[in-house]
Amino acid sequence: MAADEVEADRMEAVDADDGPCPVVDAMEQVGSQWRLVVLYDLQEGEKRFNELKRSTDASARTLSRVLDDLRELGFVDKRMEPDAPVATYYSLTSKGASLCPVFDEIEGWATEWLDACSSTQS
Repeated sequence: MAADEVEADRMEAVDADDGPCPVVDAMEQVGSQWRLVVLYDLQEGEKRFNELKRSTDASARTLSRVLDDLRELGFVDKRMEPDAPVATYYSLTSKGASLCPVFDEIEGWATEWLDACSSTQS
């Protein structure tokens, strides 16, 4: 059987309704550098735009774009207080907060494995 036929048979075996695995889907939603930074930072609680800008080191343009994306995906809420000056606050939704244990696990893994890797490379 030719290599092209083997590949065609393999592709037919994959159900057309099957998408990428759930991990890939999840990483597409939260996997950009800035999305992860903002989500991780908001674990501490509600923050104003400028607080997030300072704590994440993101430019205003980048932060604004990332917050809009995260709101659209349902990870972040935006609250505005109309007092002068207008204050805009951001916080995690329940969907966003559900990532907190994931961040804890990744942090534990990084502490164990990345520290070990850097000490063996020295």
